[in-house]
Amino acid sequence: GGAANVARNIVALGAQATLLGIVGQDLTADECELLLTEAGVHAHLVRDDHMPTTLKLRVLGRQQQLLRVDFEETPSATSLEALNTEAAALVAKHDLIVLSDYAKGSLAHVQTLIRLAEAAQVPVLVDPKGDQYQRYAGATVLTPNRLEMEQAVGKWQDEAELQHKAEALRQQLGLEAVLITRSEQGMTIFTAQGRHHADARAQEVFDVSGAGDTVLATLAVTRAAGLTWQAAMDWANVAGGIVVGKLGTSVVHHEELE
Repeated sequence: GGAANVARNIVALGAQATLLGIVGQDLTADECELLLTEAGVHAHLVRDDHMPTTLKLRVLGRQQQLLRVDFEETPSATSLEALNTEAAALVAKHDLIVLSDYAKGSLAHVQTLIRLAEAAQVPVLVDPKGDQYQRYAGATVLTPNRLEMEQAVGKWQDEAELQHKAEALRQQLGLEAVLITRSEQGMTIFTAQGRHHADARAQEVFDVSGAGDTVLATLAVTRAAGLTWQAAMDWANVAGGIVVGKLGTSVVHHEELE
């Protein structure tokens, strides 16, 4: 789950992924590292003695998710500093950085990470959380869902008002693009070149868990491969339509996009 699902999707699409995060000193962390290795992800996990590894328990009924219970604590300041040190050593070795913010504490120093990437001239994609988007200033693109965008900029009455709000946010934060995932309405990206929209592609929806991770991973891989933001979004939209037809947090393989 979480950023690990993004990394798993990146590998499934044929790219290489390095995962940086904070876990506890426990069996759950050991299992996490094993699963990441089996998935082909290069894991750099900071171990924190003062917290358990975040664990999410999903309760299903008739193949539908009924509720989720999270077991978690905030990382220590020492672990956050260790995370920054790891990031500083790794960022320049990568084509693109993806920050998955789940508001669990690992991205408390998100501005430090964005500045490291900026200094190395590496693009930064952010899946944001909350309504304080100023903390993501200097990133390359934000990918909020419809609700997250509303929390950040307020509701809109029509597409023209949405475009105005998105463009204002893009300029305010110094972004190249704002991509909004809109469930059954598809997704829309706003850049300096204007608005580009793609209708939803899902034929049958079984489980939306992790769909945003697949979209983010596909956007990252296709952009790193040299596609425009608009073309990258189109591929991400196709991948999102495929993954919601699978049960649980899943991945889309590059063969499925061919």
